[in-house]
Amino acid sequence: MKDIKTLLHGAAFSISAAKASQCPPDTGLEVAFAGRSNAGKSSAINVLTQQKRLARTSKTPGRTQLLNFFGLDEERSLVDLPGYGYAKVALKVKEKWQIELELYLGERKALKGIILMMDVRHPMTEYDVMMLEWSKHFQLPIHILLTKADKLKRGGAQNSLLQVNQAIEDFRPLASVQLFSSLKKQGLDDARAVIGDWLSVTT
Repeated sequence: MKDIKTLLHGAAFSISAAKASQCPPDTGLEVAFAGRSNAGKSSAINVLTQQKRLARTSKTPGRTQLLNFFGLDEERSLVDLPGYGYAKVALKVKEKWQIELELYLGERKALKGIILMMDVRHPMTEYDVMMLEWSKHFQLPIHILLTKADKLKRGGAQNSLLQVNQAIEDFRPLASVQLFSSLKKQGLDDARAVIGDWLSVTT
């Protein structure tokens, strides 16, 4: 068995699904990535997999409107969920995303955990709390990456981490949180360890 770093490095795009019903067969193990459209989700996926263009990064938030599956091996996958909370997306589209996300999160047996991106400067938005509520309802582990930690001085980042730790108290033991920076490659080992645990891979 490959270690989690090697396994992630081998990630390759497999399929996109506009609806939960179009997802691949519900077998194996999956870890899903969720977050606001401008929280740095694509950048985090790319740096975790050591690939520059695996997940699409865009200067226009809200571009990821599909569930994108990336195969790691025959049994394991990463899933890039539609970015949420972007103001310029039509309300009907937002509602459709919410329905499909809830279907995926609630019915997908292969899903073993959610990596939730929050901008360290603006954590715990309404949509972030909604994801935490869903994880609690469906009894899914959720690990928060406070992204763009390099945008704050050390004291400010630590203060944000403390505040989020306090805010997720009601969601423990399912929820956990760490600081993360794609640019500075901060927190990579900790994030990979969580993913490896969910995917039953050594770190």
